[in-house]
Amino acid sequence: MRSAAIVLGALFGLVILVGLFVWSSYNGLVTSELNVDNQWAQVEVQYQRRYDLVPNLVESVKGIFEQERAIITAVTEARTRYGDAVDPDAQAAAASDLDSALSRLLVIVENYPEIRSQQNVQSLMDELAGTENRIAVERARYNIAVTEFNGKLRRFPSNLVARMFGFERRTLYQSTTGADQPPPVRF
Repeated sequence: MRSAAIVLGALFGLVILVGLFVWSSYNGLVTSELNVDNQWAQVEVQYQRRYDLVPNLVESVKGIFEQERAIITAVTEARTRYGDAVDPDAQAAAASDLDSALSRLLVIVENYPEIRSQQNVQSLMDELAGTENRIAVERARYNIAVTEFNGKLRRFPSNLVARMFGFERRTLYQSTTGADQPPPVRF
């Protein structure tokens, strides 16, 4: 009778330990997943800041150089695509298009010193540069959060809990093809 009680007590203790492990692993995975979602939201906040800033920049320079209408149109279209995007992949693709169009616009503004010297345009350019830096920082933080989360999904024994509750890998933010090459600047 006593040995049966010991065995039942040991089994009960084992069940409690397994339950605590599952509970702890699940909560850790949920926390990591929420961190990934939060970091993507921070990226979106910076995208929104840029989305709101770009029309001011475009309006400031549009009247000064009509001959560059194609680039201004590309910026406007990319901004519209970002506004219409409904998921992170579509937002990232639209943001990449906007990055490309904005880099061309910045090159044009740098090529026209009389534009650059105007205080309102310079101020907006500084704001835009600051926004681009903030976006880069938030993208890096997002990738760190995704890497940590994906690592938890792969490490034993939390990978068992992740599979049991259907947690899925997240995709890292990646730059577009050709982003490693600087845009040409011609004077």
